[in-house]
Amino acid sequence: MSQGARPAVIPVPLRWVDLDAQGHVNNGVVADYLQEARVRFLLDGDNAALLGNGTLVVGHQIEYLAPVEFAADPVEVHLSVGEVGASRFTIGYEVVQQGRVAARARTVLCIFDFEAGRPRRMTADERGWFQARSEPLEPLRPLGRWRPGPVAYEAPLIVRWTDLDAYGHVNNVRFFDFVAEARVHMSSDADRSGNRMSAAEEVGQLWMVVRQDVDYLAQLDHRLEPYVTRVAVADIGRTSMTLVAEVTDPDAGTVFARARTVIVCGDQSGRPVPVPDELRHGLETWPAQPQ
Repeated sequence: MSQGARPAVIPVPLRWVDLDAQGHVNNGVVADYLQEARVRFLLDGDNAALLGNGTLVVGHQIEYLAPVEFAADPVEVHLSVGEVGASRFTIGYEVVQQGRVAARARTVLCIFDFEAGRPRRMTADERGWFQARSEPLEPLRPLGRWRPGPVAYEAPLIVRWTDLDAYGHVNNVRFFDFVAEARVHMSSDADRSGNRMSAAEEVGQLWMVVRQDVDYLAQLDHRLEPYVTRVAVADIGRTSMTLVAEVTDPDAGTVFARARTVIVCGDQSGRPVPVPDELRHGLETWPAQPQ
């Protein structure tokens, strides 16, 4: 930040429905906490009008360092402004619970003119407001650039009316849910023995998302016909794997978003354990390819 500035500390309450089948806050909900903090940050300043006039998320990077547990006290989102360009800016975050950093993240946003259908340059005042709060952000480790290959797992995606945001398009956070849903179906079809990526207390495994990046390429609208989420495997190590997914309209050939997810297989204490062989062999049916 500029000299003397400090990260904004924004409390975000937890909800019981934020928990997933493994008993902690779902990884996609963490993206919702970032959005809530970002909106409150913008509303509490001179650039509040940007929310109504058009600010689109270009991409997310989220690194999950520890589970967020349900508690009566809110989590704290420590928010900083990073690089500020002509029409884009970067927000950095730390999600803190009881003094422990549970997640670090970066979001790239773009100022967008909906009437013209294109990005617009920030005014001098808009850009100056961000620059006065900016500081160099430590970059997160880059993930490889992959995309699903010709043979990928395909899951139908029904967009719900409640998935839409104030702009009338599917909210960026919902893509985390779309990718997770397809990922669970994929693992269930890959391994019928029950080693799927969901609650699996009966087989003693936890599936821990430790990193998730999403790039947004086009706006996704509500419609009655399903879209398709295509998922493939970029890499499988001894205890972890990297999956890539695309939310698509196969008829039009449109890719709306591309996600990369790193998952660790763990025991009930969270200690990494080997990926089950049957699941590994099943997932290798759908290889990703370099982008």
